[in-house]
Amino acid sequence: MSVPAITTSVGSFYLSRSHRNRATPRFRMAVRSGAVSVTPILTNLQRDCATPLPVLRHVADSMAADMRAGLAIDGGSDLKMILSYVDSLPSGKEKGLFYALDLGGTNFRVLRVQLGGKEERVIATEFEQVSIPQDLMFGTSEQLFDFIASGLAKFAQKEGGKFELQSGRTREIGFTFSFPVKQLSIDSGILIKWTKGFAVSGTAGRDVVACLNEAMERLGLEMRVSALVNDTVGTLAGARYWDDDVMVAVILGTGTNACYVERTDAIPKQQGQVSSSGKTIINTEWGAFSNGLPLSVYDREMDAASINPGEQIFEKTISGMYLGEIVRRVLLKMAEAGDLFGKSVPQKLLSPFILRTPDLCAMQQDTSDDLQAVGSILYNVAGLEPNLSARKIVVEVCDTIVKRGGRLAGAGIVGILQKMEEDSRGLIFGKRTVVAMDGGLYENYPQYRRYLQEAVTELLGTETSRNVVIEHSKDGSGIGAALLAAANSKYAHDF
Repeated sequence: MSVPAITTSVGSFYLSRSHRNRATPRFRMAVRSGAVSVTPILTNLQRDCATPLPVLRHVADSMAADMRAGLAIDGGSDLKMILSYVDSLPSGKEKGLFYALDLGGTNFRVLRVQLGGKEERVIATEFEQVSIPQDLMFGTSEQLFDFIASGLAKFAQKEGGKFELQSGRTREIGFTFSFPVKQLSIDSGILIKWTKGFAVSGTAGRDVVACLNEAMERLGLEMRVSALVNDTVGTLAGARYWDDDVMVAVILGTGTNACYVERTDAIPKQQGQVSSSGKTIINTEWGAFSNGLPLSVYDREMDAASINPGEQIFEKTISGMYLGEIVRRVLLKMAEAGDLFGKSVPQKLLSPFILRTPDLCAMQQDTSDDLQAVGSILYNVAGLEPNLSARKIVVEVCDTIVKRGGRLAGAGIVGILQKMEEDSRGLIFGKRTVVAMDGGLYENYPQYRRYLQEAVTELLGTETSRNVVIEHSKDGSGIGAALLAAANSKYAHDF
C-alpha cells in the first residue's frame, strides 16, 4: 500500500479537535500475509534518527561553514544569509504611535504600540490575530494582500484610548514578512519563494512592500511601511530593546528560522555597503540547511510528496508543521506491516497531516499508568484503538522524532554561536550571550525545549554553556517590527 502524495493543502494540520471528533472512524481492511512484529520498524527509526554527540558536532560545524559560504557569495551554500539592512537597533528613545503587521504562517497579526522614549518605554500595546482562509494560501497575490490590508484597516479603525498619533504624522508600519526575501533596503524586498505551505501566484520576484502598499491604496488606507523585517529580525530587535546581550534570535513554530548580529567586515558579498554601527543583522534562512542531517525513509517520503521536494530539509526535521506528519507515516507503516493497531488500517490514518504536533505534545504529557490520553487522541484523530503496549510504542515514536528535532535545533544554534565566536575571539562564549526564542513549538512543547537545551550543553560543555542564555521572547517579532519602524521613522528627528 502506498502513501498518498500531498497534492493540495496542509489545512488538516490545523483542524480543530471538536471538528475532528464528530466522525466515527471508518476502517478499511488491509491485506496481510500475517501478523508481523513492529519492533524492527521502531529500532530502525531510532537508529536513523539518532543524534549522538558526533552527529551534533558535524551539524554545528556544517552550519558554521555554510554560514561563511553564504556570506561570501550569493548562492554559496544552502543558507541564503540575507542582509537585513537593519544597521541600528532600537535605542529606547523612540516616541509615538507605530503599527506592526506580522505575516508568518496560517495567521497574521496586527499590532500597535505607543512608545514613550527612555523614561516611559512601551506605554501600551494592542493586537489582533486573523486567520488566513485556506484558499488564499493558494490564491493570487492581489487576493492575499487585499485580505491583509482589510484586516489592518479594521484594526486601525479601533484606535483610541492610550494610542494617539501626533498631529501631522502618517501612521508607520513595521512589516514582518516571514518568508525568504532578497532585501533591497530597510523598506523593500523581493520575494524569493513561498514556504510553509503557501503557494500564492503572482508574488515571486515582486517587492512585497509594494504589494502591501498597493493593497492599502486600493482601500484608501493612509499608512506607510518604514521597515520590512523577517520575524527573526523582529524578535531580535524586540528582545534587544530590553537586553543588550541579545545576539541571536530563533523562531521555532510552524516553520523555523534564525538571525544574528554580524560584523559588516565579515560579509564579503556586501560589496562596500556602509553601516554606521559596523554591524548588521543577517537573516540566515536556516530552514534550507541540509548538511549531515540524520534522515529516515519517512522523512524522504514526506519530502518527496511535499510542495517543495528537496528543499527546506532542516525545517522539515525540526519545525512544528512536520513532526506530526513524520509520526503519522511511521504509524501507518506499523499499521500496514504488523498487528499493532488490530487487523485493519483506519481510513483516517491515510490522510496526510491529520496528526498534528500539538497531538504529539499532548501524548507525551500523559503520565497515567494506562496512557488514557494517548488512547483518546489516537482514536479521535486517527481512528486507532491501541492497547497499552501499542500506546507505549506510539509514545516512543513521538519521542524519537521530537528528540531528534530538539537536538538538531540546539546544534544549529551552537553552529551560529561558533561562527560568531571564531570571528570575535572570545566575545561570545566569554560573556553572557542571549538567544531570544519565539514560536509555539518552543513555547508549548516541554520535551522539545529540554532536548534543545541538552544538546547546547553537550556541545559547549557545562561551563561555557552557562554563558549562553536561551530566553523565551513571546510575540517578540511583532513588538520588534514596530520598534524597527520607529527606529527607521521619517520622524526620527522628533525623538
